[in-house]
Amino acid sequence: MKKETTKIKYFLYARKSSEGEDRQIQSIGDQTDRITKMAEEQQLDIIEILSEAKSAKNPYCRPVFDKMLDRIEKGEAQGILVWEINRLSRNPVDSGRIQWMLQKEIIQSIKTINREYKPDDNALLLSVESGSANQFILDLKRGVKRGIESKI
Repeated sequence: MKKETTKIKYFLYARKSSEGEDRQIQSIGDQTDRITKMAEEQQLDIIEILSEAKSAKNPYCRPVFDKMLDRIEKGEAQGILVWEINRLSRNPVDSGRIQWMLQKEIIQSIKTINREYKPDDNALLLSVESGSANQFILDLKRGVKRGIESKI
């Protein structure tokens, strides 16, 4: 028997790290424009564009992100379109939830501008990229602390 394939419904998720109006002002618009164009070219079904201006360094601090994953668990969508994996997570808790949902086929596709992640892919690549995003935050924290201490 053939498994019936249905078209994946996607949420487009765009995030900028800063809540300040003066920083990264173009980031969300640029992300959504480029991802929307990619989706049109690939005939992907975007059911909603979601965005927020929140840091991803800590878990449970992004209500739009958390609600998106809850909605995916309820079956509203099966995929996420995002600029890069680091827009989804920069902490191991959120990364773990995403990876688990992908492994369990709750998420069937995560598409970035350059790559697609699927449940049957090698999990190592997503883990490494998520770990790199987390390491960026740790290195940044150390650098900022060193800079402040040297000024003192």
